[in-house]
Amino acid sequence: MSQKPKIIVSVTLPPDLRDRLAASCDIIDVPVGQRPEEVLSAETRAQVSGMVCTMKTKIDTGLLEALPALTVSSNFAVGFDNVDVAAATSRKVLICNTPRVLDGAVADVTIGLMLCLARNLVAGDAFVRSGAWTKGAFPLTRDIRGKTLGLLGMGRIGRVVARTAQAFDMPVIYHNRREDPEAKGLATYVGRDELFKTSEVLSVHIPLSAETRHSVGKRELSLMKPTAYLINTARGPVVDEAALIEALRAGSIAGAGLDVMEQEPLPASSPLCELPNVVLQAHVGSATHETRRAMIDLAVNNLLDALGGKQPVAMVNPEVWRARA
Repeated sequence: MSQKPKIIVSVTLPPDLRDRLAASCDIIDVPVGQRPEEVLSAETRAQVSGMVCTMKTKIDTGLLEALPALTVSSNFAVGFDNVDVAAATSRKVLICNTPRVLDGAVADVTIGLMLCLARNLVAGDAFVRSGAWTKGAFPLTRDIRGKTLGLLGMGRIGRVVARTAQAFDMPVIYHNRREDPEAKGLATYVGRDELFKTSEVLSVHIPLSAETRHSVGKRELSLMKPTAYLINTARGPVVDEAALIEALRAGSIAGAGLDVMEQEPLPASSPLCELPNVVLQAHVGSATHETRRAMIDLAVNNLLDALGGKQPVAMVNPEVWRARA
């Protein structure tokens, strides 16, 4: 009988990483997004000590009870709002994620959405393709150069966005629950209401939690300038989508660039798809070949390190690791 640890793989792996895992673990495949307790026998589940999965796997009390031998779960994502961290911690299950390696890619999409909105690039492309250019000039657009950029959340991605914005001569302001010493020289700390009132482009970079869900709502949007743009490359439910649609229809803000939405995939029937002052992307912030490879490398490394008794690079609940040590 194999003495290798048994692990659930609920993510598509490159062949070389799958071979690497198979060399030291017995792999149990679970289709992406399916709950292990629904597809695996109780006998198999009782032997699982590790898991690598996507955000589509909900790690809640039910799953934790179904996997009594689980010691580590490695998220193929920087976010972990699919995890009941408190429940995992109470059961001494280490949760890992993939921060840092996707910061630049998400920041690039943030800047790209700003440019698409201000310069109306999506409509400009359609204008040329339709032949409308032969009948007259495209309407004037707006600069972002020199405009005030506000960051709601100054973490790793926010700092990359702030550094990139310097190339556009954009003054940067930000709001966190507390000032970030690493933001010194990059951005100026302001109160939350001041951030919404002052920003000409406001970009959201906060995680999703019970506290932050719909934390950008009707009140916050009403504080914004009618010429301001809202960018969200964080998590869709952080923004109250109904309130945003109302503001966009009323013209109380100039536009929105969204890589994330409350419902994903976004159906074509969504009012967001009908609004001309919205630029939409399909949650592609980290979706480059280079970034996704770096993410899956880190997710697999985290899993193997934890199973092998080596401290993983990225841990959501490091207190579990400290308790083991």
